[in-house]
Amino acid sequence: MSEAKEITNIEHSQGRPLKSSDESNDNKPGGSRGTLAVRRRLPDERHSLTHHFSVGGQEGYVTIGLYEDGLPGEMFIRMAKEGSTVSGLMDSFATAVSLAFQYGVPLQVLCDKFSHTRFEPSGWSGNPKIGYAKSLMDYLFRWLELRFLKGEQGILFELARQAPPQPESGSVVAALRQVVGLGDAPACQFCGSLMVRNASCYRCMECGSTSGCS
Repeated sequence: MSEAKEITNIEHSQGRPLKSSDESNDNKPGGSRGTLAVRRRLPDERHSLTHHFSVGGQEGYVTIGLYEDGLPGEMFIRMAKEGSTVSGLMDSFATAVSLAFQYGVPLQVLCDKFSHTRFEPSGWSGNPKIGYAKSLMDYLFRWLELRFLKGEQGILFELARQAPPQPESGSVVAALRQVVGLGDAPACQFCGSLMVRNASCYRCMECGSTSGCS
């Protein structure tokens, strides 16, 4: 699987913000002391999963772009109230989470950090598996945990193969009864064919058995 990767050399220094290797003044022999952060970009065409949510009257959609192996690689959050402060904050936050995904931050770490954070809007989500959401972040990351970490995501992007409905027992007999008008004629207990009235009992025309009379 070919993937485009972006490598950024980052220097860790105490008491100062992180700087890239281009801005570092460390010219000591042996090279930079930084670590390599490898960005795993998504392919140009990728699967995605869109989920509708509602928390405390705030509705929106979250879309998760996926790698070929089914792991999340990007997040888009679209709030119902376009142009609002909440919409702008959620859009910026989704960009930060997308970068975290692509630079290898484990989803479990993000879920543990943002789940159960409390701020408004909060309220009942309407999702029976989540129930009351303490905030939008709480709902989104608990939903991500359910879908991708707890095995409840099912088979994505594949239509569920439903088994063809099995005919109910006696459906053929019931259909024949409606067409032929044989009343309450039962099916033969030996061969299953529809029996016909023979005096006070019924007789099978296929195997010759009767329902009790001679």
